[in-house]
Amino acid sequence: MVKLIIGVKVTGKTKTLIEMVHTALDHSKGKVVCIEKSNKLRYDINYRCRLVEADEYFVDDAQSLYGFVAGMVASDHDITDLFIDSGLKIANDDMDAFVKLIKELDVLSAKHTFNCVVTASYAVENCPDTLKDYI
Repeated sequence: MVKLIIGVKVTGKTKTLIEMVHTALDHSKGKVVCIEKSNKLRYDINYRCRLVEADEYFVDDAQSLYGFVAGMVASDHDITDLFIDSGLKIANDDMDAFVKLIKELDVLSAKHTFNCVVTASYAVENCPDTLKDYI
C-alpha cells in the first residue's frame, strides 16, 4: 500500500515522514528503509533505519527510482516499511512519470507486503485525480 504526503514547501511533509519512520522503527518486526534525494536527513533519522541517498546511486528519474526500489525489495525480503522523501523531485518534477511510479509502487508493495510512504512538493488542489486515492 502506498501513501502520499503532498503539500507545498514548508508544510511539514518531511517532519511527518521522519515521525512515521520512527514509529515504524518502534513497531516493525522487519527492516525500515528511507530513500532521500540528498543527504539532508542524516541527523534526523534514527540509525536503525537504512537511509539511502538517491543521488549517490544516480537515481534521477521516476523509472530509475522504481528500479532502485524493486532491486532493494528483491534483495531483501525483510523490508516492512519504505519511505521516499521528495519523490516528485527525484522524478524530475515529471508528474506523468510520477503518477506511473506511484501506481507501480502500489502494485509492488501489495505483492511484497510492505508499507510505502512518498512525499512530494505539490499543491494538493492541483494533484491529479489518479493520485487522490493515495493521499
